[in-house]
Amino acid sequence: MKPFLNVLKYALLLALSGALMVYAVRGQDLARIGHYIATANYIWLGLTVTLAALGYFSRAYRWQMQLTASRQHVAYWHVYHAMMVGYLANIVLPRMGEVIRCSVLRRTSGVPVEVSLGTVITERVIDVLVLGLLLGTVLLMEFNKFWSFIQSLFVDKYDSLAANREVLLAVAGIAGLLLLVFGYLLFRNLEQLRQNALFIKVVNFIKGLLAGVFSVRKLENKGVFLLHTAFTWLVYYLMDYLAFRCFPETYGLDAKAGLAVLTFGAFGMAAPVSGGIGVFHVMVQSTLLVYGISKEAGIAYALVVHGAQTLLMAVMGGISLVFTGLHSGKTAPRLAPEPVGSNP
Repeated sequence: MKPFLNVLKYALLLALSGALMVYAVRGQDLARIGHYIATANYIWLGLTVTLAALGYFSRAYRWQMQLTASRQHVAYWHVYHAMMVGYLANIVLPRMGEVIRCSVLRRTSGVPVEVSLGTVITERVIDVLVLGLLLGTVLLMEFNKFWSFIQSLFVDKYDSLAANREVLLAVAGIAGLLLLVFGYLLFRNLEQLRQNALFIKVVNFIKGLLAGVFSVRKLENKGVFLLHTAFTWLVYYLMDYLAFRCFPETYGLDAKAGLAVLTFGAFGMAAPVSGGIGVFHVMVQSTLLVYGISKEAGIAYALVVHGAQTLLMAVMGGISLVFTGLHSGKTAPRLAPEPVGSNP
């Protein structure tokens, strides 16, 4: 039953991506879109792909720093290949890449999954904070341009929620009551649970997870970590901004437009669909529409940029998949993670 539900879930997500792609091109001149794609300046696109590869190397080094802080001393290339296999998985299996790359790292380097997963959670939290900062910056710089855009995304949803406020409050109340009952039962049977083998495994897993999450506090060189974080996002920005040069219609867009495309495109890539397909394209197309770019030119830009990055990810991830297949099981003894509350 579970495999069937997983297949159904991914099929529905794929259908959602397809529906969004249809929405993005609906009522548009497909021949014109094809012309934009065929006549794009792919020299600039090649530069963005090169930058993307550098960004992957930087992200892998940043993850290695987190693992080292968790007392998991792993070779850089093992970290890099595990990360790229995870990215490859995300193209097909939405949001499963994070778990898969941790599983790969366990097979190739013996790193406990709970520890590496904790570092990935920290990485994602940092990315969310950066994305929030970028969103605030875009809205401050281009408030008038994007006010109508934000309204179109959220006003209808807000009105719908307001109309059903009583139902939502009732659901929240029931959920809160159930949580209190669960907490009481857990507290009352805590001593018995402590003797349960499954409970002990869960507790140990959570301890390892927290060790990875708080690894950032134990970094030997926080400045280098922040530098790699900044470099990664700078690469993302330059990829979107330089890609404007691929098309005459977007060639004259300024740096603020590049920041806007980066921000809203990142939200699209974060959506729980395969590789951000559909959501990314709609978000980028809508953002460029704010800057006076036609829907045809906007979707052509999104298709070319997303397609190039997906192809790069597939190639680099495929190479890493071969590497991990050759080295799977060749693990070395690992150092156990320090207790979460210990001093660096």
